[in-house]
This record gives sequence, C-alpha cells and structure tokens, in this order.
Amino acid sequence: MKVETFQAMGAVPVKDGIVFSMERKNNEEASLLLYKKGSKEVIQEIPFPATNTIGDIVCVKAEKIASARYEYNFCIDGKVTLDPYAKVLIGTGKFGEEHPEGHEVRCAMIAGNYDWEDDRKPQIAYEDAVMYSFHVRGFTKQRYSGVRHKGTFLGITEKAEYFKELGINQIKLMPAYEFAEMESVKTHARYRKEEELPKRLNYWGYTKAFHFAPKRAYAATKDPVREFKDMVKTMHRLGIEVLMEFYFPEGCSPRYITECLQYWVQEYHVDGFHVRGVQGICNLMATDPLFADTKLLNIYFPVEEIYGKKNLPKKRMVAECNDGFMIDVRRFLKGDEESLKAFAERMRRNPKGSGLINYIASHDGFTLCDLVSYEERHNEDNGEQNHDGRVQNYSWNCGFEGRTKKKKVLALREKQMKNALMMLMFSAGTPLIFGGDEFLNSQLGNNNPYRLDNEITWVNWNDNEVSKRMTEFVKKLISFRKKYNILHMKDKLLASDSLSCGYPDISYHGSGAWYQVTENYNRHIGIMYCTKYSDCKTNAGKDDEFELIYIAYNMHWEAHELALPKISESSSWNVKICSADDESVSVTDNRTLHIAPRTSAVLTATIKNIKNIKRGHREYK
Repeated sequence: MKVETFQAMGAVPVKDGIVFSMERKNNEEASLLLYKKGSKEVIQEIPFPATNTIGDIVCVKAEKIASARYEYNFCIDGKVTLDPYAKVLIGTGKFGEEHPEGHEVRCAMIAGNYDWEDDRKPQIAYEDAVMYSFHVRGFTKQRYSGVRHKGTFLGITEKAEYFKELGINQIKLMPAYEFAEMESVKTHARYRKEEELPKRLNYWGYTKAFHFAPKRAYAATKDPVREFKDMVKTMHRLGIEVLMEFYFPEGCSPRYITECLQYWVQEYHVDGFHVRGVQGICNLMATDPLFADTKLLNIYFPVEEIYGKKNLPKKRMVAECNDGFMIDVRRFLKGDEESLKAFAERMRRNPKGSGLINYIASHDGFTLCDLVSYEERHNEDNGEQNHDGRVQNYSWNCGFEGRTKKKKVLALREKQMKNALMMLMFSAGTPLIFGGDEFLNSQLGNNNPYRLDNEITWVNWNDNEVSKRMTEFVKKLISFRKKYNILHMKDKLLASDSLSCGYPDISYHGSGAWYQVTENYNRHIGIMYCTKYSDCKTNAGKDDEFELIYIAYNMHWEAHELALPKISESSSWNVKICSADDESVSVTDNRTLHIAPRTSAVLTATIKNIKNIKRGHREYK
C-alpha cells in the first residue's frame, strides 16, 4: 500500500487505483472497507495512516482496483460508516423502509461515461421564468398520473411535454438526493413526557442526508444516476430548467456544501439550487465564478453587501424566496382590512440585483385548493394530534369548511382560485406554481403532511370538468404573461411617464382615474401597464402604436366601479381575461369599469397615432 496525497473528499479514481479521503476527528481509528460489487463481504480492510493528514482530513490509496468493480465503506472506531461524499448508495431499499445498517448499505462510484449529446442549459432569466415545484415521488405516484413509471425520475421525464404545454420553463424538485426517510423522533414535552418513539417517516426529506447521491428509491431503473441525467437532458431539450432544493442541517461545513452544489452542476448539469438551512454560504457562492451561471435561491440576499452598491451584476443569478408575497396576497385575496397597500407594493416589487420568487402556495402549508376550502388546519393524520403545522394560514373557506356539494360555495371557490392565480401570474417576480394547484389538488386541509406517503400527499390527477377548466385557465394566464414583456420586466417599473408618451409604465386607479385609493377599508384597485415601455411582441416595430393593459382586482364582497383612463375615440377597452363569467364585468363609455364582488379582470386597449394625442397622462382624466 502506497500513501498518496489528498485529491478530493470521498472516492477519487486515479491512474492506478482510487484515493479515498475522509474527515477524522479526535484521532479516531479509521479504515477503508472494500467489497466486490454486489457483495456484503469485506474483501480488504485498509487502515488510514495517521501521518497522511491535512487538518482533520486523512486519505489512503487503494492500488490497482477499478471503480466499476468495487464498493466501499469506512470503519470508524469499529462502526461501519457511510461516506457523506458517496456518489451512489447501494442497498438502501424501497421508499419508506428503514435503511439497513452495517454492510447492507454500501457506497459506490459512478462507472462509465454519460453521453450528454449536445445538451445546453436554457439559461432562462428570472423575469422570463415560470417555475413549478413538486415532490418527485408524490407528483406521479397516484394511479391517475398517466405515467408508466410512477413516483420516479423517469415518471417526471414522462411529464416533460405536460410542462411544455402548460407553459412551464423551470421545475424545482424537493430533496431528490439520498436521505433516510425513517428517522427517530421524540414526543414534545408539551403533550406528554418526552420519550423516544419508534422511527417515523420523513416524506419531504429536509433532514440529514447524503447530498451527492441521487435517491435510489426515486428511480424506476437500477441506475438512478443515468435516470436523473436523462431527465435533465430531456427537460433541457424542451427549454426547461431543472432546479433542486437542498437542505443542509447545522454542522455542515462550507466546503461540503460548496463541493456538493459544484458536483451537481458539473456532473448532472443542474441549473440552480434552492438552499435551505444555511444563508451565509450562499452569500459567498454568489460571487464564486464557478456558480456564475447557476441560479441560487435563499430567503434573502443582501446584494449591495455581497457585490457592492456600484457593482451589481448585469445578470441576476441569486433570487429571494420567502413567504412575504404569499402572506400579503392571501390577506388581500380573502378581503382583509388594511391589505390593499401591501398587495399593490408586492405586485410591483422587483429588487435590483436579485431575482424574486413569488408563490401563493408551497409544500409547507395549504395547497391552493385548500386555501379556499379550509380556515383551520386538519393534520390529524400526521399522528401529532393536529398540533403541528401553521396556525395562521390567511385562508378563507368561502362559507363552508372542507368538502361540499353546495354549488354557490364551489363556484366562489373556483373564482377565488382564479383570482389568486391572476395575482400570481401578473406579479413582477418569477411566479412559482406548486405542483397540482393548476387542477385543484387537495391535501384535505393538511398543511404539514411531511410524515405522510399516501393519497393525501400524492398529487391527484383525476380529471373533472372544474380541474380541466382551471388547467386551461392557467395556460391562458401563462401565455398572456409571456406575450407582454411589460408584465415581467428585468427592472422595477418606475410609475412615471419617462417616455413622454402620455402614460406611465405602471399606474394605479380607483374610483377616479390616476388616483390610487389605498385606504384601509378599500379592497379594490386598477393597475395599468403601458407596453410602450417594453419590446412587446405584438407591437414590435410600430413606434406609433402600443397597448394598455388594465388589470382590475376587486376582493370586496360588494360590486365596485373603477375609473378607466381616457383613450382616443378610435380605441376601446376589451375584456381579455376574467375570473368570473362574462356578466361580472362591463365597461360604460370607455371610462368606467363595473366589476362584480371578488372578481379580477384584464382589459386591453390599443393606442394608435400617439403623435396626435396631447402629451401627459393628466390630459386623460
């Protein structure tokens, strides 16, 4: 045995063998265990030499062995231990089964080369993205999902065309790396005397993990590595980016985190990461040239501290992702007092130097359908006596708690979901749809189902007329958003007439045109966008012609009138999208919009021969 210098953590094939490196604390006795591929029997044990160290890192070389023929573990103070840097785990079992111990589970290396063909990352800017988040297993596990390989990476690949048809160009996966889903838990002292309980399921995966290895239980084949890469390559071919969520618990070293994300970028061509559990390391990675083309999502990025006030990047790669938008929009949606001003600000918010991810529902809380169906959490199935999960959901059940056949309640719920989706799609940030919300997926009021792997957490693909209508409505919203660049600009709209065309880029209207009414008792507003300030695809090259987009939101339980800015006599306001039926909105004399209770609507008007119109929006009162 020949002692070698440090290469990289874990197992690294070299010219005439493999160099193994691990972290050894407190001078523990450590050795390398080698197995023939597919065998639980140790064929060789090689001690890590005490002299070959760098800090707490120790390494050893196993000579004349091929990575494709061997598996390995470490032995630390007599206990068989898995390598946290393992690229593949063998023997982990089916999803929901407790991982065996000892020699049953072994580490392996990726063997052979993968043909990425002409794979290219789509490199979609945040302002042009429509994101879709889901749990890999739960998304296609249900029997009506329409895929052959349910609950797997291959099942996601089978859904690629669905994403494309819907208009999605980014998918974000909840933890899809190896984690032990059966974990020990303790009861909370508040409920009974704290004691150890039998191991319970962690369905989501925000726990300790082996972050370098794709989850074998999420693979339909025996090769999770190839299956994951096939999924990424298919998505890229359709212009869809793949982002992954990573949870790093306390104690993870910055080196480990950085090397992990670097590995997924290089080995799997992943487009970005939503990093949970740590913040500071993300700030450092934001300036790392290795991640210059990689999206990084976290709760918040102090971009001026990271880059410097005068050195903000032209290409935004970091993005703020938190509950701020969700809370303010949910409050406005349900008609809370003093919610209008915060709602208007959220719709326009667009940080400089950073992207912004907006969502109205996520895995942590109610689905969109449950948001309008339940006011209380219903988490009895979790086994925690309904004490877990959010207490305040900012939800409204539309007059009846839970499932019902009452037509008026169901109609109101459908309208409220459409209202919510319009607010999401017409916000300035990147809209994030939680998987299944587009066709009324429900978790039966459970807002914290992290211990459930059943029909409650599996997305319900069982079609009905309402779910089909909702899906088509979402397609329409996404298409409209993509058509008009003014709705998703890179920079924040200024609310000023900087082009002197008679209209600001964005303006707000109440009972009087050009006057924003945000008193605490108001629950309605008109927000108008002028496409002159963007390269609107429908008006490209027509300098004397542009469109006005007027989006009206009335979340009051009473009907209201909103003033429409004056336009030329040859133009007219036309309703393009409405969350309710055709009779819910009407226009009088091109100056007044009548809008029904709890209704949203999109109107457009084409402005021609602008040179012959008086300048200044004040002329259009």
